[in-house]
Amino acid sequence: MLPATFKLCAGISYRHTRNMTGLRKNALAAIHHELNRRAGPGSGNWINQVRRRSSFLSSRIEEAEEYSPEEVTYVRQGESALQEAISILGEQEGWTVETVASNGDRVLSKVVAGVGKVFKLEVVVDQPLETLYGELVGNMEQMGDWNPNVKQVKILQKIGADTMVTHEVSGDTPGNVVGPRDFVSVRCAKRRGSTCFLAGKSTQHPGMPEQKGVVRAENGPTCIVLKPDAADPNRTKFTWLLSIDLKGWIPKTIINRVLSQTQVDFANHLRQRMASNVSLEMAPAC
Repeated sequence: MLPATFKLCAGISYRHTRNMTGLRKNALAAIHHELNRRAGPGSGNWINQVRRRSSFLSSRIEEAEEYSPEEVTYVRQGESALQEAISILGEQEGWTVETVASNGDRVLSKVVAGVGKVFKLEVVVDQPLETLYGELVGNMEQMGDWNPNVKQVKILQKIGADTMVTHEVSGDTPGNVVGPRDFVSVRCAKRRGSTCFLAGKSTQHPGMPEQKGVVRAENGPTCIVLKPDAADPNRTKFTWLLSIDLKGWIPKTIINRVLSQTQVDFANHLRQRMASNVSLEMAPAC
């Protein structure tokens, strides 16, 4: 029986049967059945190892079948943005300090081949990682309530647990130096050990074409990295990689100043938001 089972499984490697979903599922089911029949005292570790691998393959096939081709594209775009952002953040050389705040918050910049100028905010927030992650990911659509640089964030589509497509509209800048901008982005939220990543890049979505009177800007790769402070787990190291093309005829000196200040302002607004949340939690019930 087992040789015949593996012949069935081998059939899915041929090009004309590779996309036959039913055949793949039947092959995997047959393998599970035969392994369960043969398992028993003295069967050895190899059956358990094969069973684990076939279970993993089955879960990956079922996961892939959940997504449409369009959804798969968004997932790949998000993962690509994450990998590109991690690669940039991993480069230690070539960063220039743009600004340093009195509390130690700082913004650095660097020109990256194929991307352009990117900005990196480095701060420490007096909040646990899970609390920050819940605010930035779980309450993403509420960002316009506390960040004046953002007028609106709307989730257009969710794909699985890690990927979403969003539409963001920027707030007004002082003196209206930069006019209204909006972005359609794919976002990828991942965890690796104790570190959380929220990466993104510009994409297109049929539910949000370009809007009249608003310049469709582009971003990416962008990435927020949250990591517990080694000295105090109730504090979080917050890093934000920002890469934006605002479009239009805006001098680079203005763009650089606006983007670096936007990052510093974001850190301050985020701290105020978290402090406000704590105050509400501590307020006595009526």
